[in-house]
Amino acid sequence: MSTAPDVLRIAVAQMNPTVGDIAGNLAKAREARADAARHGADLILFTELFISGYPPEDLVMKPAFLAACEAAVREFAADTADGGPGVVIGVPLARGELRHNSVMVLDGGAVVAERHKVDLPNYGEFDEKRVFHAGPMPGPVDFRGVRLGIPVCEDIWGDLDVCETLAESGAEILLVPNGSPYYRGKIDIRHQIVIRQVIQSDLPILYANQLGGQDELVFDGASFAFNADRKLAFQMSQFEDQVTVTTWRRGEESWYCDEGPMSRIPEGEEADYRACMLGLRDYVNKNGFKSVVLGLSGGIDSAICAALAVDALGEERLHAIMLPYKYTSSESLADAEICAKMLGCRYDVVPIKAPVEGFMASLANMFEGTGEGVTEENLQSRTRGTILMAISNKFGSMVVTTGNKSEMSVGYATLYGDMNGGFNPIKDLYKMQVYGLARWRNTHTPPGALGPTGMVIPQNIIDKEPSAELRPDQTDQDSLPPYPVLDDILECLVEHEMAVDDIVARGHDRDLVHRIEHLLYIAEYKRRQSAPGVKITRKNFGRDRRYPITNRFRDRT
Repeated sequence: MSTAPDVLRIAVAQMNPTVGDIAGNLAKAREARADAARHGADLILFTELFISGYPPEDLVMKPAFLAACEAAVREFAADTADGGPGVVIGVPLARGELRHNSVMVLDGGAVVAERHKVDLPNYGEFDEKRVFHAGPMPGPVDFRGVRLGIPVCEDIWGDLDVCETLAESGAEILLVPNGSPYYRGKIDIRHQIVIRQVIQSDLPILYANQLGGQDELVFDGASFAFNADRKLAFQMSQFEDQVTVTTWRRGEESWYCDEGPMSRIPEGEEADYRACMLGLRDYVNKNGFKSVVLGLSGGIDSAICAALAVDALGEERLHAIMLPYKYTSSESLADAEICAKMLGCRYDVVPIKAPVEGFMASLANMFEGTGEGVTEENLQSRTRGTILMAISNKFGSMVVTTGNKSEMSVGYATLYGDMNGGFNPIKDLYKMQVYGLARWRNTHTPPGALGPTGMVIPQNIIDKEPSAELRPDQTDQDSLPPYPVLDDILECLVEHEMAVDDIVARGHDRDLVHRIEHLLYIAEYKRRQSAPGVKITRKNFGRDRRYPITNRFRDRT
């Protein structure tokens, strides 16, 4: 009969799986386990649905996909016959007519236990109830004489008392595999959730979180543990792929972790910048693009996107194109060229005078007797979009689109023009946040960045009045309020769903708030056709905020 150990070395695999790449994810898991074995680990904990990638969405509706995922884990289980670390790994499982978000525990060459997620999230970016079935309340798993509770992600966030149930049934340590996406301030919220469960269960909790970009979501890692005394036991880094071994000891009253990293966690602009960088890098690489192309206009949005692209992918993988027309200022031409030189990327100038005037000539008879206006402005933008897409088609480079959240909110963007593209790294950043990131990047180089140190965005781009340059002497403030005012109104409407009266009480003009609310609603059809982009806030367009296109409601109480 085996004696229960007094020391348990648990490896945390904070890694970057790819949805649907079952063989690739299995290979990563094997490599991580081998690394953990070299460092003397007894057990390695992977994140939620690691073998399938998370979130797999409707892929789990395919029986062949579920079968392939389970087969991969059972193949992995055979590896544990070598006497090395046991494994806790996330996998979607079919059990009869039910589909579960599950974990399997592997040891001694076999699957020794499986547990199913109880509390399925159905809010914001999550809609697991439409593809998974809730599992029964779980009991602990006996792993080499230690009783482990394994609640899965939402099982510690919700109100179903999964952790208390595990404690009451004899669990000694709670290991929580997670797929918790980034948004600003999320780490503090995770810590608060775990402390609440530590208080209720009197058990230490190890929280392992996925890393990497998956479409619009970015998983930031930052795995950690709290001991039963409510003190932070270890904190892994954010936005970094790593396997870390932690040491746990049996105390008089509970297990506790006394050996693990205490990494610095970035805040504010640094965290947002690194999330955008990781999201862009993974979207491009996981979808097989060798390079990216973008229109570098001499404005702040395209400049920050160019910096993100070089930092994420390297200067040799970005092709920046200046597409001038008669309204493009000499200042913008100079700023774009200087920015490209600072970043070290390829830079070309493709004038659009001939194609724009060709369109105008073709439409001259039909447009006779009408004045010039938005139609002619949009033709410039759509010409640029067409040229960028042609370059994309010819050379296989993905177009990076560059509209910020302020513009996307009020429809200050042109369908089939500047909205063209495959991915938008700043889609969920308001205009003033874009400026903040630009200033931060000019004085900092983020860890893992492939771009140059020092200033990468000319100061003049940050200082000058923003303009689409689609007509003489145009500025954004010709048709929009100053961006600090606009952004505050939009945050009230979008992030907080505030009533017009409450926004006016903050000091905003009522007619202006009504106008911005109207623009927000009527631009929904544009947003439905926009490229995906990194989620930074709690209410990004698409996954989190799902408004009808046809909508006559206006807050006029």
